[in-house]
Amino acid sequence: MYMLSANLGTAAGAPAVAADLAVLRPRIRSGLETDRVAVLYPDRHLDYLADVRWSGPLDQVVQDLALRAFDTGARLRTVSSDSSAFASGYWLEIEVTDFQAEYSAAVSAPTIHVHLLARVGAAGDRRILGHFDADAREPASDNRVSAIIDAYERAADAALAQLVASTSRALTGTLEQR
Repeated sequence: MYMLSANLGTAAGAPAVAADLAVLRPRIRSGLETDRVAVLYPDRHLDYLADVRWSGPLDQVVQDLALRAFDTGARLRTVSSDSSAFASGYWLEIEVTDFQAEYSAAVSAPTIHVHLLARVGAAGDRRILGHFDADAREPASDNRVSAIIDAYERAADAALAQLVASTSRALTGTLEQR
């Protein structure tokens, strides 16, 4: 089993945003809603790497990665999952549209494609504050499981860093308008 790690650096020294954010359980595109590592072949056939699994279903893995990305990459007052007992003033909804290793006919090692759609909103009035599109592609250095998982980690980190930055900007802009 493989667990991706959010390795986004820290936002030390950056001013804190006085916001409490709940990261909702992501919605996952059909075919990806599993703990298996997806592979897309040139003929657009979706399959899975043999005997390779994530540490849990993809929605849980992406939610955990997002929580860690916000903990390390954003300076929010609090970040929690939607199962937290504490109310949050803002929510982040993520849809995973791509999270697969893509093979092309010309190259033997795949390119990892992570594409996330997200919206951030205010919990009180259910107002949407912003829509975001985060897309990352990272080539695997070799056609080995370890190289493919490394590329998954880089692609997930890059896409989540985009979401953290976009969400932080939207929350900062909203709070400055108050």
